[in-house]
Amino acid sequence: MTGIIQSLIGSFGAVSSNNPTSVSYLVVAGGGGGGRGIGGGGGAGGYREGTLSGISGGTSYTVTVGAGGSGSTSSAAGGSGSDSVFSSITSAGGGGGGSQGANSAGIAGGSGGGGATVQVGANTQPGGAGNTPSQTPSQGNSGGNGQTDYATYRNAGGGGGASAAGGTPGSSSPANATGGAGGNGTASSINGSSVTYAGGGGGGPFGSTAAPGGSGGGGASGTPSSSSGVSGTANTGGGGGGGAVETSGSGGSGGSGIVIISYSSTKNDLASIDVGLTYTKTTSGGNTIYKFTAGTGSINW
Repeated sequence: MTGIIQSLIGSFGAVSSNNPTSVSYLVVAGGGGGGRGIGGGGGAGGYREGTLSGISGGTSYTVTVGAGGSGSTSSAAGGSGSDSVFSSITSAGGGGGGSQGANSAGIAGGSGGGGATVQVGANTQPGGAGNTPSQTPSQGNSGGNGQTDYATYRNAGGGGGASAAGGTPGSSSPANATGGAGGNGTASSINGSSVTYAGGGGGGPFGSTAAPGGSGGGGASGTPSSSSGVSGTANTGGGGGGGAVETSGSGGSGGSGIVIISYSSTKNDLASIDVGLTYTKTTSGGNTIYKFTAGTGSINW
């Protein structure tokens, strides 16, 4: 009789579950938009990677893919990116780059936006702080400062990236000077191959050479012949590049973020995914991988 009861219980799945108990994740927030004028580069979206334990079947887990911030077309700083979320893990949107004018400091965020220049005075225009709010390990780095002397040097700081702070412009001849480079991002192999995410946007130059965006989708700055900054790459969390013409060069928009989860293919697949989420499913190295590229909703096993 005991054997029959055990067999019946096993048939209904009450003895054990094949759901995963832990899931690897990558959560990258939306990047910040670049600043207007000779504007600072947008900061990259926060970058967080690790393993979430305690997964259980029948429980809903929130997934949100953060949008990139808008590039600035006024004296206000570029828009900050939106947060990305997986369950209890939140990555903060990248800070907007400072714009030439009253709001010339970079904004704090997952990585901070770069500082711009101003039309009068000689005050340092600081980059925004990275890793805001604070996470361990750090989710990003600070933006670079804009140059201090508008009468001589007029270049903006680069946005911070996941693995490096945004660059500060060098004090070279204004005719040849460039803005600070965007801070580089960080590579992840969670998707089965190495991809770099969360690079900062390049800071706007006074000279003719564009400042590069950081590796991982950061947009390059504009130039006097192409005044608007380049937008960050979609689904990398890259910051937008700063504009490069005084009072008129628009900042590039930040790139949208991404959420990726991975778990053993020997475990049960997801039982449900909300229709509000855009995703692809692949397998690699014995793992099932879901890559969420837009939307918000919930998943469960």
